[in-house]
Amino acid sequence: MLKKIPLLLLSFLLCFQGFSQNFYDLNTIQKIEVQFSQSDWDYQLDVLKMGTDKYLMADWVKINGVEYDSVGIKYKGSSSYDSSYKKNAFHFELNNKKDQSYQGYVDIKLGNSYSDPSMIREVLAYNILKKYMDCPSANFAELYINGKYMGIYSNAESINKKFCSDKFYSSNNTFIKCNPNLTPGPTVKSNLKYISADSSLYKPYYEKKSKNGWNELVTLCDTISNFPARVSSVIDIDKAIWMLAFNNLLINLDSYNGAFAQNYYLYKDNNGLFNPIVWDLNMAFGGFPFAGSPNNGMGTLSISNMQQLSPFYHDTHTDWPLINAVMQNPRFKRMYTAHLRTIVKDFFTNNEYVTLASQMQNLIDSKVQSDSNKFYSYSQFKTAMTTNVNVGSYSVPGISTLMDTRVTYLKSTTDFTQTAPTISAITPTPTVPAYNAPVSITALVTNTKTDAVFLGYKFDETKKFEKLQMFDDGNHNDGAAGDNVYGGSLTMALANLYYYIYAENANAGMFSPERAEYEFYQLSIPTDTIKKGDLVVNEFLADNKESDINEYGLYTDWIELYNTTSKTLNLTGYYLSDNVTSLKKYPFDVNTTIAPNSYLIIWADDLKTTAKYAHSGFSLSGTYGQVVLSNSHGAILDSVTYFNQSEDVSTGRCPNATGNFIDIKTPTFKESNNFFCSAGIKEAKTYKNLITVYPNPANGQVTFSSNSFNISTIELYNRYGTLVKNSLFTNKKSTINLDGLASGIYVYMVKDKHGVMSARGVLTVIK
Repeated sequence: MLKKIPLLLLSFLLCFQGFSQNFYDLNTIQKIEVQFSQSDWDYQLDVLKMGTDKYLMADWVKINGVEYDSVGIKYKGSSSYDSSYKKNAFHFELNNKKDQSYQGYVDIKLGNSYSDPSMIREVLAYNILKKYMDCPSANFAELYINGKYMGIYSNAESINKKFCSDKFYSSNNTFIKCNPNLTPGPTVKSNLKYISADSSLYKPYYEKKSKNGWNELVTLCDTISNFPARVSSVIDIDKAIWMLAFNNLLINLDSYNGAFAQNYYLYKDNNGLFNPIVWDLNMAFGGFPFAGSPNNGMGTLSISNMQQLSPFYHDTHTDWPLINAVMQNPRFKRMYTAHLRTIVKDFFTNNEYVTLASQMQNLIDSKVQSDSNKFYSYSQFKTAMTTNVNVGSYSVPGISTLMDTRVTYLKSTTDFTQTAPTISAITPTPTVPAYNAPVSITALVTNTKTDAVFLGYKFDETKKFEKLQMFDDGNHNDGAAGDNVYGGSLTMALANLYYYIYAENANAGMFSPERAEYEFYQLSIPTDTIKKGDLVVNEFLADNKESDINEYGLYTDWIELYNTTSKTLNLTGYYLSDNVTSLKKYPFDVNTTIAPNSYLIIWADDLKTTAKYAHSGFSLSGTYGQVVLSNSHGAILDSVTYFNQSEDVSTGRCPNATGNFIDIKTPTFKESNNFFCSAGIKEAKTYKNLITVYPNPANGQVTFSSNSFNISTIELYNRYGTLVKNSLFTNKKSTINLDGLASGIYVYMVKDKHGVMSARGVLTVIK
């Protein structure tokens, strides 16, 4: 099992060498290396793909120089896979046999650019979509197997429990993958159409990724198909509209809008709504020309057909009930057109998509040129924005050839040319709100109907938006009646108000901000000024098996905060999270306080908060994670990043409240850590000068020696906290072979026969 690197030394390494780029950083190409002992690894992967679909174990995998063993690898894909291909798509499972991850990611999905001469379709499409709804991050990775360059791949984030936790603030609810288990076809769709009350009839068309959920899927399909007026009660309708608009505009037909109505996920959040998640965009921008048609047709489109595909295609075709439900509701249809126009304005009218595409192609150019396994020639890659390429029975359009003409067509349609309302001068009153006091939002809205201006609002980012009608009648803090200033009032229930405005007339709708509900305005109550150091993450337990029991009698993870000041702190408007990219997972309840020089426990689970304890709604990963304390403006007050944890061993500050983090074998729940700090300091002094390391810097091998008979093992960690080498002491000495290690800074930890750390230090490896 991988061990955790002490934060003191980790901090030193990060400062000395710099932390690596985020695994999905768009400006860098990730490097992935694989070593198989099996010379026929390709054949074995083919056999597994066509049989059990199980994983083949690699000897090791390196991700940007970080080495892992016990990694499961298999081929993935349906139409993009074939045993005859020199370049198939891959799925790496880092935690197949061991609890390990790379920057918290346990699954790696590499796409092979099937049906994509440009090599950028998937990454480009995801980086457009992320402006409007939750979706995977994506960039590029170069892959080497047994020392041979296999080519450049798209690298798209896996949609799994981590993704759901980061985006939807929970991970254990109903989770459905919408891909047929049979070969997809015109009669085999994952289209959310109601079949019957018998949940077993849905299993050929969907894959359940959670423990339960078949009955909830049936209810969803029943509502969408048979009671479309209630569709917004079962699915996040705004996300659904964004998905449908994106698919239609980008001719992403290997998704819900196309012939097979597949390649998306559904996750049910804590508000009881299913959230659609778009997946598998390698054939966006017309790479899959099958739109589907009534009476089980494939609906094959020519490039001209794609360029002029109606924005409302399938609005009456009963095999696409979600599209029916949106298009048959006049308000949803106007919202759909508003979202469609927003994407066009953001990326296509201004040619931003061409700029982004050019940056991507320039980044991977040399890697594509040396990729001998790619499906298309280098010259086809270079001209893929403007040149159509034949792929079997159809032609894949150049991306700009498709989109420039398509945007011109859409702008000529009746719905696009309608004049939408204008929304401006959005003003909250008062600008400094108070708890449980009224607050009004006003806006100047023109070219709208008097009964069609709404305030979307919520007080907690984890909740859904509610709708409040706004009025121009002089009775809603809106000024004079009939002056086009609309107002709405509500009570400031929590520390933050998140809101947007939607207005419509008989022909068109408009949001402000235009990317709502994904983007919104915020109004905050002034909170206690808590400075860095006033409130700290003091201790946490991320693998609680038999340590501390919550008020429900369960062993769950916990986080301990400590107030270092002599005054009571009010935590209203502050947040706790397990991810620095999603800071507001847990907002503290109004008037949550922590007494001077006292502790506050938050159970990291999805149970209900009680009068005695708070429950965050998220749990801590045992392999890699963060604990982050922040305020409403996104400023981080305290945070800690940790690596693999041991059962019932907490991580706490030493000395209490102010020091660096150490392992605490007996967690000190709501108590000082100082007893264990004292023991740790005494041990460090005892062995301080008993370790000799030579040579240092080292090349080839390094020797550790000690005069103590108590020394048992030496462990070597890389800058990411991953154990890369270990060795036993024999005759007071241990020599480690450094073959396979890259140049850089490493941390050594010397342990006694009881596994207690005796000494630690830094080793420099040079090549």
